[in-house]
Amino acid sequence: MGRAYQNRKESMAKTSDQNSKLYSKYSREIYTCAKSGSSDPDSNLALRSLLDRAKKEQVPAHVIKKALEKAQGTGGEDFAVARYEGFGPGNCMVIVDCLTDNPNRTYGDVRTCFNKAKAKIGSQGTVMHMFDHCAIFAFPGDDEEAALEALMMADVDVTDIECEDGKITVFAPQTEYNKAKTALSEAFDGVEFDVDEIQFVPQTTTDLSEEDAATLEKMIDMLEDLEDVQNVYHNAQYGA
Repeated sequence: MGRAYQNRKESMAKTSDQNSKLYSKYSREIYTCAKSGSSDPDSNLALRSLLDRAKKEQVPAHVIKKALEKAQGTGGEDFAVARYEGFGPGNCMVIVDCLTDNPNRTYGDVRTCFNKAKAKIGSQGTVMHMFDHCAIFAFPGDDEEAALEALMMADVDVTDIECEDGKITVFAPQTEYNKAKTALSEAFDGVEFDVDEIQFVPQTTTDLSEEDAATLEKMIDMLEDLEDVQNVYHNAQYGA
């Protein structure tokens, strides 16, 4: 079978490993979202959005169903949000969001990734004040005024709204997520969101050299390989 077979076999194993990590990430997030609110997507908009994203990324139905069933039970894991902050290569700012059942283990794993990249993990609040915690919605359209009017009528505190290349993007505080999504869904019948997420958006960016950018990419890869890590945010700018 030779080297060609071995290459294909390794590629398949890598894809399988990546899928496993993706499924685990969504399973944990769905479980936590449903456990902390409602397991009914019709009454839990955050869960509905999460399920939509999972389906777009082709997470199997049985993975989603199992996570929801676990959330409806009385037992199961007790995951908590853990957030770590610090400075990465080139002094860029980094936030690592985790869901963990063992904060001590997770902190040690995240700190190791920072150390290997010669980065510095900090205390709570080290860089958080330089990011906005935003609900972000992007969808096809060009009527920015109609979107803004719908949001204002719903008393949504809009942070920013953009219209470019046939796409409207809305930014609002994360606490306004439910109100904003409901207002946009009612104003634009049948709208399908290209982006429907809560993210940390940097207030400023840090330009990185090619070497620092490569180190940051390796650091992010190491972090995303950790089972407890859900998302990594940074303010680095490179590769333009």
